[in-house]
Amino acid sequence: MTQKKYVDIETIGEIHELWDCGKPRHPLVAVIDLTKYHFRGDRNGLSYRLNFYTIFCKKFNGVLRYGRSYYDFSEGSLMFTAPGQATTPTPAPSLEEGWALFFHPDLIHHSTLGQTIGQYSYFNYESNEALHVSEEEKLALYDCVRKIEQECGQNVDKHTKTLIQNNIELLLNYCSRFYDRQFYTRAKVNTDVVQAFEKLLKDHFAQDTLINSGLPGVKKFAEQLNLSPNYLSDLLQKFTGKTTQEHIHLHLINKAKALLWSTDKPVSEIAYMLGFENPPHFTRLFRQKTGYSPSDYRNLN
Repeated sequence: MTQKKYVDIETIGEIHELWDCGKPRHPLVAVIDLTKYHFRGDRNGLSYRLNFYTIFCKKFNGVLRYGRSYYDFSEGSLMFTAPGQATTPTPAPSLEEGWALFFHPDLIHHSTLGQTIGQYSYFNYESNEALHVSEEEKLALYDCVRKIEQECGQNVDKHTKTLIQNNIELLLNYCSRFYDRQFYTRAKVNTDVVQAFEKLLKDHFAQDTLINSGLPGVKKFAEQLNLSPNYLSDLLQKFTGKTTQEHIHLHLINKAKALLWSTDKPVSEIAYMLGFENPPHFTRLFRQKTGYSPSDYRNLN
């Protein structure tokens, strides 16, 4: 099996070289017009790991396949990656318009945005979970990008960094709003996902013992549903008010309660049956979720 080759891209200068768009105007942020400049990297089996937060906005002529599905890019779609994620360039349909924003983590270090960047979970979505935007939404996003580009082209002063950060944060907040809209406008598809997840969860905890399968994680269910863990949790949060982990814990605690009340098995054995390798971990979680230790809960009746 051929080992995949990675090229690490660490600087904005290297980004500009890949797109052959001259020297950068700012050392930590770049905006590239994808209709004017084209990727010049070697596409022959190479993957690129960028040490940047990236946002690609693209509008194609027709549909584009991501994963197992086809998506309509006739208005525009955004894809996001976090620093260190690998991407592999692939041939694409005719690009009508588009832009890319790259910003280095150092740009937002010690800033409000730096403290909250983890809340924008879509940086860890898969490419088939792209944000599809209307013409009006796309214009709102591009207004932020245009202002970032303007700041990069001006002489740097004491306001430059703050204004760039503010416009990036505004852009990300718009994306959060538009993702919320997308979750709800695709209610039928998303409801099907919620129901499929609930079935997987019930089937898992219907087993007599979880000793062999262990504690289920978010990643396990996300993979079974062909979704990223972040996207699944965000979708569930929107439609049920609970994250994937909260749903798992709810079913876990309900099964624990049933075992405590219906059997005389020791708490440690019940912990192992639920997939815990460390019984004290089970006791801590149970107390956190119910306000009682397992032994105290068993004695309530």
